[in-house]
Parts: sequence; structure tokens; C-alpha cells
Amino acid sequence: MEKIGALVVCYGSRGVAMVDAFSRSERYKVDLYVADKQRNPFNARVAKQHAVIPDLNVQTICKFAENFKDEIDFGIVGPEKPIIDGVRDLVESETGIPMICPTRKFAIEASKVAQRRLFDSVPPKLNPRYKVFDPKEYPGSSKLKEDLWKWLDELGDAVAVKPDSPAAGKGVGVWGDHFSTREALFDHFMSNFGSGPVIVEEKIEGEESSFQAFCDGRHLVPLPETRDYKRAFDGDKGPNTGGMGSYKGVGEILPFMTEGEREEELEVERTIFEKLKGRGSNPELRGMPCY
Repeated sequence: MEKIGALVVCYGSRGVAMVDAFSRSERYKVDLYVADKQRNPFNARVAKQHAVIPDLNVQTICKFAENFKDEIDFGIVGPEKPIIDGVRDLVESETGIPMICPTRKFAIEASKVAQRRLFDSVPPKLNPRYKVFDPKEYPGSSKLKEDLWKWLDELGDAVAVKPDSPAAGKGVGVWGDHFSTREALFDHFMSNFGSGPVIVEEKIEGEESSFQAFCDGRHLVPLPETRDYKRAFDGDKGPNTGGMGSYKGVGEILPFMTEGEREEELEVERTIFEKLKGRGSNPELRGMPCY
């Protein structure tokens, strides 16, 4: 059995699932070099080398990889933050280890505003009605509240409030789920507004699904649809988390989806991918750029 070395950057269950899959490979003997946000006992047990990096600082991850670069054939990254911070760019330039994740330039999870504007330019029907509120445009709160109230009037209060920057699945607030008065909405809005732009968009009713796909820079390989749950506690009454669990159907789609909806979604994702990729191949997209 051929032996390979894999660097795995972990935050939560996504990374643990990768470690588990590598450890059970029937084709390769995989030596695992795990950079973990916290000491996960499973990761620590199966890894050849295990390091706890609480802030997942990309410089520290790179130093860990540098120590074992002659034994590591490739790296893969689970959490978004190190990707956004440029872990691939740094590790590849400093160690030569090829990384399976997008470069910093193509870490589209970095900005929800940029995502909305990308959709505006490619498949605009994807976007709900939305408005971006930028702190740079509102030195005082009176004009901000006036404009926000006008927007809420237009949408009938049924909105989702989303910070531009990533919040590990915890920053989004939805009318009727997380708040039911404008003042409570404003409190949630302001808790995010201090950190940067906030999107207030039309609330879309219906079941949510997650689309993910692997990419080698030229081809997009879709994965089966999944449905995850962010709210803590029974009955979805608690705060948002990074994810309380998920499920998938026995095939490519979820029980509440149709094959036609799946095909429509695939077409949209291919259009976005082609926009990002440009002509030919774009290895900077390698990994999972669409999810």
C-alpha cells in the first residue's frame, strides 16, 4: 500500500470527517499532520503529528507544515478563516506543499456583499432584494435608522440581516426567528455594524439546502445536496451555531427537492464557476470554491 502524507487544517466536524476518511483509506496508508483549533481526541489519536493552534493563524500553520514538508504530499483545509487569510498562498510559497483550497483572491466566503454583487453580474435572479449599509456612509445613527426604517417599510419587515464578513454561521438574524420587533432587529443590526457593512435583504421562505462542489481548476464536480441546522436546542429556539448537524438523502437530492430544482441549481453554479474561472483552467480555485 502506497504511503502519503496529508496536512489537514481543522476547526470542527468538517475537518474531523476529512481526517476520518483519510484514516480509513483502503488505497493509501495516510500519515496525517493535523493543525487543530482545539485538541480533538480523535484527531490527536490518529494523527502522526498533531498541533493545537487556537487562532488557526496562517503563519503558525505554515511553520507546522514547514517542519514536516518532506513528509507531506498535500494539504487540505476545512474552515473558511484560514482560507480567507491566505493559508494556501503562504504554505505553497514557503514550503512548496500543494494545498487543496482556493487562494485568498478566490475565497469568496470572505464577503457576502461581494457574493451578492457577483450574483448581480451572473445570475441576478438568484438575489433577493437587498440593500448594503456601510459604516463609512453613516457617521451618525439617526440617518442610518431613518434609511433602515424606510427599507423595512419597503420589505414589510420580513428581512434577513447579514454581516458582510464571516461569522462562522452565527451572524445572520432573520425576522420571525431571531427578532420580531424593529428595535430588536436594530440591536442585532448594530451588533454587526461596528465590524463592517451589513446586508438587509428580503426574507425568502422555504426549505434551505447546501450545495457543495470540488474543483481542480478546470472541472466542477458537484456533491449531493445537504441540509444543515444552525439553531441550538430543541425546536430551533436557541442561538445560531456553526452547525448542529446535517442530513442528506439517499441520492443526489433532498426529500423536499425535485430533479428539476437540482438541475436548475447546477446550471447556476456552473455559470458562477465559469465567471470565476475565466478561460481555460484556473488552479487558484482548486478545492471547494462553491458552497
